[in-house]
Amino acid sequence: MKPGIHPEYREVVFQDISSDFSFVTRSTLQTKDKVTWKDGKEYPLYKLETTSESHPFYTGAQTRVTETGRVEKFRQKFAVKTQQVNAAAAAAAAEASEAKKQRRR
Repeated sequence: MKPGIHPEYREVVFQDISSDFSFVTRSTLQTKDKVTWKDGKEYPLYKLETTSESHPFYTGAQTRVTETGRVEKFRQKFAVKTQQVNAAAAAAAAEASEAKKQRRR
């Protein structure tokens, strides 16, 4: 590797501000904030809004809609329109068959 062109790779504390959860990992993030960690050392601090401790997907608070529920909701929403279209198609077919019968006579 060429010297002087790569960012500094160091240990950084990431803190979830919504759940007061924090962890140390290595990163190239540049930050002005610093915090003293449990081991007594001072590390750069990066504040996060969401981590695995607070995100609904990881905490199990996420609600999922099943596919059958989505299909059923769609069918209910457009059931009236479908009935109108089917009634119009049936009426048109009846008129066409009636016209066909009259042409044969």
